[in-house]
Amino acid sequence: MTPPDDKPIVLDLKDVACSYEAGSPAVEGISLSARKGDVICLLGPSGCGKTTTLRAIAGFEPVSSGEIRLNGTIISATNRHVPPERRRVGMVFQDYALFPHLTVRDNVGFGLTHATTNNRRGRIDEMLSLTGLSELARRYPHSLSGGQQQRAALARALAPQPMLLLLDEPFSNLDPDTTQRMRLELLHLLKTTQTTAVLVTHDHEEAFAMADYVAVLNNGKLEQFSTPETMYHLPVSPFVAEFVGQADFIPGTIRDSVVVTQLGTFELPQVYRGGPEVVVMIRPDDVHIRENGDGDGTVESRQFRGSEIIYGIRLGSGDFVHSSEVSTRFFPLDAKVELEVIATHTVLFDRKAWKP
Repeated sequence: MTPPDDKPIVLDLKDVACSYEAGSPAVEGISLSARKGDVICLLGPSGCGKTTTLRAIAGFEPVSSGEIRLNGTIISATNRHVPPERRRVGMVFQDYALFPHLTVRDNVGFGLTHATTNNRRGRIDEMLSLTGLSELARRYPHSLSGGQQQRAALARALAPQPMLLLLDEPFSNLDPDTTQRMRLELLHLLKTTQTTAVLVTHDHEEAFAMADYVAVLNNGKLEQFSTPETMYHLPVSPFVAEFVGQADFIPGTIRDSVVVTQLGTFELPQVYRGGPEVVVMIRPDDVHIRENGDGDGTVESRQFRGSEIIYGIRLGSGDFVHSSEVSTRFFPLDAKVELEVIATHTVLFDRKAWKP
């Protein structure tokens, strides 16, 4: 899938597959594109193939089929493999990989060996300023905080002005508060420099906060490539639905062009092509609850999350759904409630093909 935009395509993967010595592919059929300034997130659980895909883009893994293009030039194919150092691709690793014996300034300038002295000095100063490290230029990596080390690694990767920046779980070594701040700083830096980037993560919140487009991988295959909003509201598979947020599924039946369920009727989406027996995906923010002694639901769980409370509701049928309510709306455990579902989108899966 190619993002709909008039900006030039920087990265283009077409039916890419990578195999290890055992023969079974680690990834296969991966097709996606990124335009100039886009941030793409490869999202999925451990072992799904996202890091292998990133390594193939970087040139650390050969492709067994398909091709990878950078600015229109083939850099990986079965008969062509441009080495990593000739790809003009920057990379930030999980552990940042800063040189411990070099100062921050020397780390940032490490890849500028072909620049003149004046140009090298100017580019280093520019990157130190952009990343807020000017006052730390003479420090060594061991004396920096995790966030400062990450900024130094970013400055070093961006200094040679790569066509593409690759980031492998860049926030995994940071505490939650620092992670939140660094996400905003990184996104601002990427957009300021109009840098095209591919970021690997297993955290859907991180992907949604950072990405223009998200690619969800599962067992080495691309399940969906779309904007975060589309992926959340219109997932193409139960796996995607559950991986990118809390999702509940209730049975339904298509009758007279509507979907009838125990929680009311839903519009029948025009794109659905399955049988009449369906499963309907429901998000917690679609479900609203009212206390009612005669209600069909029973509050079985409650998770306080600051601005919201996630309630788990057991229905009379035995099915279980969740409701997101503002934290000022309190319902005790075992309370009888009635539910109202107000969904902006109806997402259906054929019950015969259903694999919970």
